[in-house]
Amino acid sequence: MSINPVEIPTGAVRFNTDSSKMEVYIGSTWMEVAVSSPNLDGGTRGVLMGGGTPSATNDIDYITIPTAGNSIDFGNLASNRRGPQRGQVGSRVRGLAMGGNPTIQTVASITIASTGSATDTGNILTQGRRLGAGVSNETRALYAGGLTSTAVNTIDATAIASLGSFFDFGDLTLSRYFQTGVSSPTRGVIAGGYRNSPNAYTKTIDFVTITSKGNAQDFGHLTKIGQPEGAGNSIRGVYSGGVGPSYTNTIEFLTIATLGDSVDFGDLTEARAQGQAVSSPTRFVSMSGRNSSDNLVDEMDYIEIATGGDAVNFGELVGADRLRSASASNGHGGL
Repeated sequence: MSINPVEIPTGAVRFNTDSSKMEVYIGSTWMEVAVSSPNLDGGTRGVLMGGGTPSATNDIDYITIPTAGNSIDFGNLASNRRGPQRGQVGSRVRGLAMGGNPTIQTVASITIASTGSATDTGNILTQGRRLGAGVSNETRALYAGGLTSTAVNTIDATAIASLGSFFDFGDLTLSRYFQTGVSSPTRGVIAGGYRNSPNAYTKTIDFVTITSKGNAQDFGHLTKIGQPEGAGNSIRGVYSGGVGPSYTNTIEFLTIATLGDSVDFGDLTEARAQGQAVSSPTRFVSMSGRNSSDNLVDEMDYIEIATGGDAVNFGELVGADRLRSASASNGHGGL
């Protein structure tokens, strides 16, 4: 049965069962989404770096996102790091953990396709801070907002390949921390967080154009969660979990190329917050965090990004159960 094109919203996503491809509606026709994963042990790799147990740890775990199972030991950070950026940052080659406790200016770097120890840069962030949001494409990394002695609205940027000193990119619409980022190759979307003035969680969603400089602009609002974990592909950004102030198992999504509020996707297997997420072009995996009983979580959940529905179990962490880590993959939406 044919569908009248005017009934289909621009930005809608579907899975074409004839071609086995994801497609996006651009206003007059369905266009195939070009996605690829590096040829790495059968698929895209997701990495979880550092975090708190609640004390800072240097553990690094990795998973192969198209499969399910427990994570595998990757190596260690050069130093213990708790509270770096939230949101995946990196290229096909390199993954980054930016900032962290107490208010450090260094950036940890790993080669995602290998295993081993990370290396630390010098003090290259414009301002030492923690719990900001990270977004990136293949060439540029941004670190947005965060916490010093108070919430800030600063956005820094650098070239991923060279990792030189960060430069001032612009400002968020609100000073906040505990927000998280998702990316397409052109756009970074930063959602949620906590404000010092007034003391409150926010549902604000901002966006920036990664390749340019300038202040963030309003995108819309989350429907519920004020402190989510985020990841996605080049079409959809997905946010899950959070606390604002109650712990939630909500999963929401938005279409990165459009503007508007996020919408309900499904639920995690349990309510939790302060975790991280990684993604491939087709799959979102929620990792770690703390649940409503104040216990650290080692379980991982996953969903298929193109469809709606509740998450199912992926496996467990092999490293320390922890919260406030950094995440990276070599197949996230910005690549």
